[in-house]
Amino acid sequence: MLGLLCGILAAAGGFAWLGQNEGVEDTGVKVLKVAHGLPEHHPVHFALKEMARLATAKSGGRLKLNLFPNEQLGSQVQCLEQAQVGTLAITKVSTGPVGTFVPVYQVFSLPYLFRDEGHFWRVLDGEIGQDLLKRIEKRGDGSPSGLHGLAYFDSGSRSFYTQREIRTPADLKGLKLRTMSDPVAMDMVSALGASPTPIAFGELYSALKSGTVDGAENNPPSVLTNRHHEVCKYYLLNHHSRIPDVLVMSRSVWESLTADEQRWITEAATEAGAIQRKAWQEETQKALDTLRQAGVKITEADTAAFAAATEPVREKHATGDIGVIAERIRTAE
Repeated sequence: MLGLLCGILAAAGGFAWLGQNEGVEDTGVKVLKVAHGLPEHHPVHFALKEMARLATAKSGGRLKLNLFPNEQLGSQVQCLEQAQVGTLAITKVSTGPVGTFVPVYQVFSLPYLFRDEGHFWRVLDGEIGQDLLKRIEKRGDGSPSGLHGLAYFDSGSRSFYTQREIRTPADLKGLKLRTMSDPVAMDMVSALGASPTPIAFGELYSALKSGTVDGAENNPPSVLTNRHHEVCKYYLLNHHSRIPDVLVMSRSVWESLTADEQRWITEAATEAGAIQRKAWQEETQKALDTLRQAGVKITEADTAAFAAATEPVREKHATGDIGVIAERIRTAE
């Protein structure tokens, strides 16, 4: 029994080492696990494949990235938790879940935080965005989060799609709109005169079909791939939120790499971010074209009217550290 117990403990220790260091093949190659929740045809997976190729090329074969799409290793939150303890090297998540670990990331939930797409990317590519990547390393109380920020990925802007035509905030009055279970999103919909109705995304199609809700909000590729356009024939591009995705690495795995390996990973992640951004733009345009062909009326909104109507929401939720970051973003050129 004592021998068996020792064997079990030794095996457990070995597996923990492999999780912490992601494994080193007999050839000396370091293998890093990369997980995300999207399908293999998604721009994110395409970009991560390129990141894997770049990391191997830059390191002369010393680094190898193994990809696990489709939530094979768990949900976004579960992947973040695995990265925190070092059993997963890299994951791509929305900044929404990051906000549960690093509260300042809740700033991205604010409606009309960015003036337009150009402002959005100038902020993320500039000093503010790089500062926020660095701040992933600390929780709200200053303790280590166990995470390390690598790069931003694009997830587009969210807009309203409905079963009747809308053009102005007044047109939303009385509508029941599906929202995420997020206080900021619910307050935004309420400020526009509609009734926020949190529903699980997987149940949304049937909710639209049955009339439980009159519409929802999301980016064009999501509307198309989830077939919501079969029910909602009006899509108002009001761009009320731009919530980036972020590529996050386990801090313990990061620290186990040499300086050269860290540089190769950072360069590969940055280049993958540019690749993903371009692929996402192409996917968005393709989705919009397909939606039009399917009979969806797509209209560009007067975003100034929507931004003005949601000002109380920004004032309510932009407090403390979030308020400081929001003001830096607002005044950024």
